[in-house]
Amino acid sequence: MDCKYFGECGACRVYESGYDAQLQEKVELNKKRFWHLFQGEISAFASPDVHYRARSEFKLWHHGDAIDYAMNNITKDGIVLIESCPQVNEHIDALMPKLLKEIKAKEIDFKLFGVDFLSSTSGEIVVSLLYHRRLDDAWGLLAKEIAKELDIYIIGRSRKQKVVIGQDYITEKLSVEGREYSFHYIENSFTQPNPRVNEQMIGWALEKFANAKDDLLELYCGVGNFTIPFATHFEKVLATEISKSSINAAKENMKLNNISNIEFVRMSVEEFVSALDGVREFRRMQEINIASYKIESIFVDPPRSGMDATSCAFASRYKHILYISCNPETLLRDLEILTKTHEIEDMALFDQFPYTHHAEMGVKLIRKDTA
Repeated sequence: MDCKYFGECGACRVYESGYDAQLQEKVELNKKRFWHLFQGEISAFASPDVHYRARSEFKLWHHGDAIDYAMNNITKDGIVLIESCPQVNEHIDALMPKLLKEIKAKEIDFKLFGVDFLSSTSGEIVVSLLYHRRLDDAWGLLAKEIAKELDIYIIGRSRKQKVVIGQDYITEKLSVEGREYSFHYIENSFTQPNPRVNEQMIGWALEKFANAKDDLLELYCGVGNFTIPFATHFEKVLATEISKSSINAAKENMKLNNISNIEFVRMSVEEFVSALDGVREFRRMQEINIASYKIESIFVDPPRSGMDATSCAFASRYKHILYISCNPETLLRDLEILTKTHEIEDMALFDQFPYTHHAEMGVKLIRKDTA
């Protein structure tokens, strides 16, 4: 990737030796980090080195009568005005200057401080415009004109206000192991930002479960990014997630893919463990017959904070554990617990965020008494 803002913009921090070198640096760093737990090779799954992000956020900077996109500078003590960003996919990149021109022409930039983009690989885009003022009907009429002219959806957001022009989601299609999956991605909710790496990550996860059978338990399922493909491999899937909007989206995505063997439950991990162990009863679990599940595999994809000791102890009950982590440091902490009962079979690094120090990790573990 060639970017004229390298060395100024804080979005990219590793760039001097090129993409292949920075990816190898991530692999070597994590080999050392996990060496005392795993001495095998860490498979590296590369990203496209340009136009890889389908989700992005920019500041909107006012100076005089002009407005520009802006990012924090590399020292985090100021901003860099930018015209374009080679990280974002081609559809967002092409839209950025056109959108800015329309915002200025329609004069809806007053107290506008941020612009977020969510795009599918086919070019369907939701743009969120973030304001420090309440949006009125006049704003709505002008936003509708922009949405029509640019063929996009627009969300206007201010304090305790959300105005939807068109719809608040895009439909993404992912190709994994020769099969296409469709997902509704909702504005302002978590989605994997790098679709090409996401496809590789799902494919790797399916491969690691090749020898698993019966039913699957998934914690932190989000909108069903992994759940939907897993349902094609396992007899049944029981998936939990604490976010109400994510659970609703996951249920829609199940219908979108004509999948019927998943039960989604809106519960925290702690609540689910309590329900499973009979410590507490939850109405949300009343229609689910836990006894009908034969679970020997568990999949977890926790937030950056990772799991906790209780959740790790719970996961250790199962023969197969597959753990996707967006934070190698908390992953290391959790593996110190999980490797007391399980052996690491394989590890992988997924480069969701090229030109940064961030790395997504995958770990497959199997219980020691069955390995």
